[in-house]
Amino acid sequence: MNPVSKRDYYEILSVGREAGDQEIKGAYRELAKRYHPDRNPDDPAAEEKFKEASEAYSVLSDAQKRAAYDRFGHAGVQGAGGAANPEAFADFSDILGDFFGFGDLFGNSGGRKRTRAQRGEDVRYDLELSFEDAMFGMSAEIQVPRMERCERCKGAGSEPGSGPSSCPTCHGRGEILYQQNFLSIRRTCSTCNGSGQIIRNPCSECHGHGYRQVQRKLKVNIPAGVDDGNRLRLAGEGQPGANGGPSGDLYVFLKVREHPFFERHENDLHCTIPLNVAQASLGCEIEVPTLGQPHKLKIPEGTQNGAQFKLRHQGVAILNSGARGDLYVHVGVKMPTRLTREQRKLLEQLRDTLPVDNQPSEKGLFDKVKNYFM
Repeated sequence: MNPVSKRDYYEILSVGREAGDQEIKGAYRELAKRYHPDRNPDDPAAEEKFKEASEAYSVLSDAQKRAAYDRFGHAGVQGAGGAANPEAFADFSDILGDFFGFGDLFGNSGGRKRTRAQRGEDVRYDLELSFEDAMFGMSAEIQVPRMERCERCKGAGSEPGSGPSSCPTCHGRGEILYQQNFLSIRRTCSTCNGSGQIIRNPCSECHGHGYRQVQRKLKVNIPAGVDDGNRLRLAGEGQPGANGGPSGDLYVFLKVREHPFFERHENDLHCTIPLNVAQASLGCEIEVPTLGQPHKLKIPEGTQNGAQFKLRHQGVAILNSGARGDLYVHVGVKMPTRLTREQRKLLEQLRDTLPVDNQPSEKGLFDKVKNYFM
């Protein structure tokens, strides 16, 4: 390209001539992110803009070249762009590595691409528990589908006695090097997916994958006091890692079924005990079910509907603690719907002997209405 026909480097990066190093680097990052060939395959226009931006950055990021360019224009750096040494782009890996997932984007390294160890994926297992099992704890045996190393090929993927071959596309490097004038771009080999090897004689058990799906039996200890939505972590029981990486974890998510009598609020339990009018009026002693043995509770005379009694330490076990919550007993006074002749007669006699104190006075009723609207 004739230097006269080239665009101004500052114009290419959309920065002013007084721009500092960080502003220039940031402008180039944005353009490289937008026009990189890996993000615009088969787009010659984007590739050309990427090369143009890279050339502008190679000059403006170098203090001596920038000074010459500012003084003489393209003529002052003629040859600096098209014949630049790739080592001048040593910091491009820092600029583009975050976007494209590899640090060795530029450079002259001739070695094989380094394959990073990768942690295996985590696995989720949903386990449903009864209310009692969640309160007292239990041991459960579960079967979890996961990938494990193929025993026939020992994870190699090839039939025993044979091995992988060097990839004919990248010649074992795991990546392809594209040279574009001053720019060297490395891309992961699509034939071997970056491993540098291909399997010509796949294992008959795992079909060349090196791993097989199995149903793994595991014992899970459920502590007392777990709640709906809690999860347990079993370290290293997830999917195996790649390239020697560690295995992922297994997370057991707990679903606790509701109880027909008890209602749980954090570490406390609540229940409602029905009483008839006589029991509530005269008082009585009742037996309250708990998570253990039934508990005798004395109901004082004159107990009103909705009254609450607390039984200490009769609730849910607190995780990682020897303590327990409380049990709250709510009283529900049940009115009879059908009476015998004798019961009616007795209630009428009781009615005639009780004071009438449930009729509000006119003043009291007026005050309530007035307060409501104020």
